[in-house]
Amino acid sequence: MEKKVRVLVAKVGLDGHDRGAKVVARFLRDAGFEVIYTGLHRTPQEVAMAAVQEDVDVIGISLHSGAHMTLVPKVLNFIREYGGDPDEMVVLVGGIVPEDEFDGLKALGVDGIFIPGTPISEIVDFIKETVPKKKGMKVKS
Repeated sequence: MEKKVRVLVAKVGLDGHDRGAKVVARFLRDAGFEVIYTGLHRTPQEVAMAAVQEDVDVIGISLHSGAHMTLVPKVLNFIREYGGDPDEMVVLVGGIVPEDEFDGLKALGVDGIFIPGTPISEIVDFIKETVPKKKGMKVKS
């Protein structure tokens, strides 16, 4: 059964730089995904609750604050606490992420990391390729 992929784009913490997240959200929508954007200054609890309530296939966390190694694990833990399973979601992190922390994020369960300058088509292709593998579903394109 084919289904439209649901993507949550989230801005966590005090980071006020949301232009990139909005651009990505718009392009993902234009690529045929159903996109939910959380807005600025969301807590890890709010993002996790939205991911569980909206039953998303993909959660994209955008950070420019440098707090990704603190906030991403909190979001994933709250998803579990609220009855979701982040292992059944494609977890993406975007924004300013030092390359030497990529391995640490991947060990936490992050599937993809996208830094500024990444072509939007690369993100779209990654989602189209990764969701069926991780979720065992046919993606509507």
